[in-house]
Amino acid sequence: MKMKKLNKYIDHTMLKQFATREDISKLCNEAKEFDFATVCVNPSWIEFCKKELSGSTVDVCTVIGFPLGAMTTATKVFEAKNAVEIGADEVDMVLNIGRLKDNEMDYVISEIKDCKAAVGNHVLKVIIETCLLTDEEIVRACNAVVTAGADFVKTSTGFSTSGATMEAVKLMKDTVKDNCFVKAAGGVRSNDDLLAMIKVGADRIGTSSGTKLMDKSQKVASDLY
Repeated sequence: MKMKKLNKYIDHTMLKQFATREDISKLCNEAKEFDFATVCVNPSWIEFCKKELSGSTVDVCTVIGFPLGAMTTATKVFEAKNAVEIGADEVDMVLNIGRLKDNEMDYVISEIKDCKAAVGNHVLKVIIETCLLTDEEIVRACNAVVTAGADFVKTSTGFSTSGATMEAVKLMKDTVKDNCFVKAAGGVRSNDDLLAMIKVGADRIGTSSGTKLMDKSQKVASDLY
């Protein structure tokens, strides 16, 4: 199993539209306390989080094309470029689900490539919304992510019919192998969820419950080594 502390698996997430400055400040303070991998926030909070996290090892992650993924490629590219210009370290983009289902793979791959070009050396994760896909479509989406050169394939926005499942994460990892990383997001709320997702192949966990997971998880960290 991966030699990495459990806290560094976690993208500490707050994407609700009603999140206030106080909520985001609390998110950042918690992320610094537990030294999480990132905070994941909507783009309007990037600059605020960058200042709040100054001097820490916590990065800023944001979302684009969120949560539906159905806007134009040009819009996603603009969002991605703007996000890194104002301080995002990582960008999670939503794949165009309808185009995937129509098997328009040239479109899907080209859009991911364009967004990766827009973020350059920054991390790009591609959200494929597994709850809306068949197993065959999950495999096709994962292969598109690898072909396009993105850094992660991610299960879910957390805003659709359901979040990550162990079955989907395992299928994703089996498909991408070591060619990119896998992020499980949505519904990871217990220690059992956290450890199970890591054991079937998740390299990162997106959750709004990070602080609740860590006290107990730290006690079982040795189980992963």
